[in-house]
Amino acid sequence: MTEKETGKPPQETCRTLDDNLQPAAYSLNDKLHEECGVFGVFCTNPETDAASLVYYGLLSLQHRGQESAGIAAVQSRIIECRKGMGLVGEVFTPELLSQIRGAAAVGHVRYSTFGTSSIENAQPFVSRFKLGSIAVAHNGTLTNADVVRELLEDAGIGFTSSSDSEVIVNLIAKNYKKGLEKALTDTIKFIKGSYALAVLTGDALVGARDPNGIRPLCLGKLENGWILASESCAIDSVGGEFIRDIEPGEVIIINKEQVLSFTFSEKTRRAVCAFEYVYFARPDSVIDGVDVYEARIRAGEILARESAAAADLVIGVPDSGIPAAIGYGRAAGTPFGLGIVKSKYVGRTFISPNQAVREKAVSVKHNVIHSEVRGKRVVLIDDSIVRGTTSRRLVSILRKAGAKEVHIRVCSPPVRFPCYFGIDTPHRKDLISNGNSVDELCASLGADSLAFISVEGLLESLSFGAAGEGENPRGCYCLGCFTGEYPIPVAGEAR
Repeated sequence: MTEKETGKPPQETCRTLDDNLQPAAYSLNDKLHEECGVFGVFCTNPETDAASLVYYGLLSLQHRGQESAGIAAVQSRIIECRKGMGLVGEVFTPELLSQIRGAAAVGHVRYSTFGTSSIENAQPFVSRFKLGSIAVAHNGTLTNADVVRELLEDAGIGFTSSSDSEVIVNLIAKNYKKGLEKALTDTIKFIKGSYALAVLTGDALVGARDPNGIRPLCLGKLENGWILASESCAIDSVGGEFIRDIEPGEVIIINKEQVLSFTFSEKTRRAVCAFEYVYFARPDSVIDGVDVYEARIRAGEILARESAAAADLVIGVPDSGIPAAIGYGRAAGTPFGLGIVKSKYVGRTFISPNQAVREKAVSVKHNVIHSEVRGKRVVLIDDSIVRGTTSRRLVSILRKAGAKEVHIRVCSPPVRFPCYFGIDTPHRKDLISNGNSVDELCASLGADSLAFISVEGLLESLSFGAAGEGENPRGCYCLGCFTGEYPIPVAGEAR
């Protein structure tokens, strides 16, 4: 792939409709949440229905965002966009999908971090301007969004949402008279923070990743086209072939003639979000050379090496804790069992943000197989502890089911600091590991023992991927929520 000129931007018109709006919802549990997932398709055959492919891609990325979903498609240089509150399958009926047919499309699933949970903040964002229209789907968070927004407003540009993703689409639109490539480079040199972008124009699909690669983005191939996706599992879901990850600081422009690649920034420290491997990503994904499932297996093995407990059974908290529990069991010689069942029909949202209601709701989401745990010393493997609500409740129901002992082992270090790059973290005061020792936390949760994987152990579990030859793995991942050391400067803690 080489850098080429992109030509004059096309003329377009834009129409958007937001149907079947639903009220905002609130977090059910105390896990961290990714902000969103993006998926884009560009087909060289003009008769291909790209919007339907994006629909199935978004279904595979549903775990990354469950508050809203949207798809924008282009046909005859007209961008149509439909979006709504709820899950992908709830928002998009066959009738709605039929309204956005086209050979190229982008889609988005959202879990709000910056900006409220409302239809105004649902993506993709579509901007209409003199030279045409663009649609932008964005995963991540800008650290200078307020400054850029103010500059754009001073230039007479209006905003319809509180999302920093709209900042990006308006900044690209403002610079579009310079041509697509220059508009993109000017925009992404100006914005700071984390982002994985899928941008749709009248004749191109564009992908871009922030200079540190904090948020994931990868490239796939179809028989007659190309795919951009937050995770490789979504490429698999539509019968595509995974080609490679988009590199940090790289822009990919896909059109009918070619796939263009160029780098918009000097080489910087790669800092992939470590929580992608711990919790966010699906286990059947590969991100920056790291197989997520294998990384979780290794994390469990390292946990057993660092802090094994004498026990009769090891179980994992579904779903992300299960591979680590398998690895722990192998390394410790402790039998693995199912133990806990997760309801597949209870999502990450609930009607109330009240803590007391949240705690009761955990019992709806998880239930214990009594015959598996009764009379046994149990090791419970979880991916993380944030507020402690889930862990405390799970210890309680395991004891009620007859477990003699409950030992908690956690596949991430203690979460003590907020995230500024696209993860929904509570206020620091609500992070149960902040200000509490492990012994104090263990007593609070009612467990017989508690241990977290070390930062070094976590890095060891990830050491087979992003780190290149001669690189220190510690420098290849963002560990800010564990260590308070961030890959790029942040303007003080507002949380």
